[in-house]
Amino acid sequence: MSPQAHGAAAATSDQDIATTDLAVGGMTCAACVARVEKRLARLGGVRAGVNLATGRARVLHPVDVPVAELVAAVEAAGFTAEPVADRASAPAAPDEVDGDVDPLLLVLLALFAVPVIAVSMVPALQFRGWQWGCFALAGYVVTLGSATFHQRAWRSLRHATATMDTLVSLGVLASFGWSAYALLFGGAGAPGMRMPFSLTADAGGGAHIYLEAAVGVPLFVLCGRFLEGRVRVRTGSALRALAELGAKEVCLREDGVERLVPIEQLLPGQEFVVRPGEKVATDGVVVEGGSALDLSLLTGESVPVEAGPGDKVTGGTLNVGGTLVVRATAVGADTQLARITALVTDAQAGKARAQRLADTVAGVFVPVVLGIAVCVFGFWLGTGAGTADALTAAVAVLVVACPCALGLATPTALLAATGRGAELGVLVRGPEVLESLRRIDTVVLDKTGTLTAGRMTLLASTAADGFELDAVLRLAAAVEQRSEHPVGRALVATAGTPLPPVSEFRAMTGLGVVGTVEGVLVRVVRPDSTDLPRELRDALARAEAAGQTAVVAELDGRPAALLAVGDTLRPGSYRAVHRLRGMGLETVLATGDQAGAARAVAEELGISEVHAGASPERKAELVAQLRAAGRSVAVVGDGVNDAVALASADLGIALGSGTDAAIGAAGLTLVRGDIESLVVAVRLARRTLATIRANLVWAFGYNAVLIPLAAAGLLNPMLAALAMSASSVLVVANSLRLRTWQPVRCGQGRPWLGD
Repeated sequence: MSPQAHGAAAATSDQDIATTDLAVGGMTCAACVARVEKRLARLGGVRAGVNLATGRARVLHPVDVPVAELVAAVEAAGFTAEPVADRASAPAAPDEVDGDVDPLLLVLLALFAVPVIAVSMVPALQFRGWQWGCFALAGYVVTLGSATFHQRAWRSLRHATATMDTLVSLGVLASFGWSAYALLFGGAGAPGMRMPFSLTADAGGGAHIYLEAAVGVPLFVLCGRFLEGRVRVRTGSALRALAELGAKEVCLREDGVERLVPIEQLLPGQEFVVRPGEKVATDGVVVEGGSALDLSLLTGESVPVEAGPGDKVTGGTLNVGGTLVVRATAVGADTQLARITALVTDAQAGKARAQRLADTVAGVFVPVVLGIAVCVFGFWLGTGAGTADALTAAVAVLVVACPCALGLATPTALLAATGRGAELGVLVRGPEVLESLRRIDTVVLDKTGTLTAGRMTLLASTAADGFELDAVLRLAAAVEQRSEHPVGRALVATAGTPLPPVSEFRAMTGLGVVGTVEGVLVRVVRPDSTDLPRELRDALARAEAAGQTAVVAELDGRPAALLAVGDTLRPGSYRAVHRLRGMGLETVLATGDQAGAARAVAEELGISEVHAGASPERKAELVAQLRAAGRSVAVVGDGVNDAVALASADLGIALGSGTDAAIGAAGLTLVRGDIESLVVAVRLARRTLATIRANLVWAFGYNAVLIPLAAAGLLNPMLAALAMSASSVLVVANSLRLRTWQPVRCGQGRPWLGD
């Protein structure tokens, strides 16, 4: 189901569909996932996606289907369920994940099981009557120590289904039951009995007992689940870190009086104080003070950013400088931190295609294994082998089969990758975004605000003979300080302050501005090449060829200087485009700007395909043409004019500094507003899908190899249990490597390429 659905239990009026998140307890394997999804799907109009790694179910249901009915359906399948009030809440804490694997229980199991395993495997330790002592110790492990397996197996049986717990329970009971029979009736209870240990399922006669398998299987499986749970907690640590970024209290300032209140009481428009070392409570605008803010936990940016009056600040960032007074502009779910947390949660709730395939296979896996075990038992009996040999082979098949690894292969990798992406300033809406990003071969780039800073800057200036450039610029900026035009702001920013006062200021619509500064009549106007001296005409030609905007500063009616302004490239644009091409991606520039400016940027970046003067509709048509030509297209943009193209592409990528329309239409958001983050995103997607493939190869390959070995009688049941537990732990541990993935560093700690 779509990870882009809106909040928990929130209805969309046009379709009368609500989305509810449920925390599901008691799931141990992918077969459990399939059972929960099937049970929910029986309700009319309900679609559900269950994530084994996070223990959550995202359910799309008609508004007339109450949440209580969803909970009842999950409970009817044999699991616990509880609505999640806040879909952006953190995943389960460590003690919640490991709730049914008590460390004390593991210690007790080890104290009882290890002596049984040691004595059974080493004939030299087999004292007179050893088998009866081991039988007594094994009785505790098989009953109380394995109670969780038996209870869940019985619950599954009542619902006419089978899970991994069913296989473990049957294996343990069969091993212990045969051992009891052999001790009481098969001659294995003789005082001087010695039993050799074999790596295979060779019983060596009716006197053989399997107490080591009866105690080793639950011990190894529970140890594996405990370790798996601990590792899974670490894969979800990024989302918990995001959830913990928010401040719990805020220092509210009203009428000059400061008081500490819970963050829930803060309203938009109110002012609050942020002292050094404190977190910014919510999104807002600085009204007093100046400081540096550490954004590393929110965007991954390592360098603190200066903030002063008029600057926007983001909730969750850390104040590392002076004291700030901030006016709140957004609170609660409307803040950037809340939106980021919700996006990451939604991404982790979705399912990749590979995961859906694995869940489908796992849904029929356990019944198939049960059938194989019965066939193996009958086959060995039919070939004349003893009952003990036949039972050993069947138990080994039951125990070695592992749909756990199959169910965890994809969600744990996605859980770790989306969390790591959030730390690096890359937000994905769902697993399908990572899949799309891996297939992309063409990237369509917007210019203004994406490759460029989106702000006018003085790029070139030429003074006429007899004039001093700095003096002319100072006078021109003095006039422009009364103007709101981008060209004027660029001149004022370049000249700096203080500037002399201007009198008799007048703005001439479509032409420029005029005013008197220090007794000089100053005009900053559009140039007329016929009235310019030669040096200024040449400068104008160069500016027009580069796509720059030129103005002429006239002093007392004489052309004094030509000033060319234009947008500047972002610092990382060249590196990003160069490295995207190095990764085999073709880059295309599509902009609504004039051809000269577009060509200048394209030439500087080495982009060969340029589409200038492109309207929003034209950009969408370009995307359609590229897709019709067989290309997989990603569009990168930041403005409202990019929204149509972003939505029509195979993958829309928005800059975090862009408009809400662009971000809403995109599947991937670069929080920093830095195009270099796209390189990091592509690398992370490729590494994630490589990890998923490796996990699936291991999960399928493990069963493909070991089940035939077990059926052939070449695998001891206890070793089968050890291998089964190790497979799940290895899959989750491999996914955990994504949590520490780092892009290669270059220069001043700037991320670029790298695995």
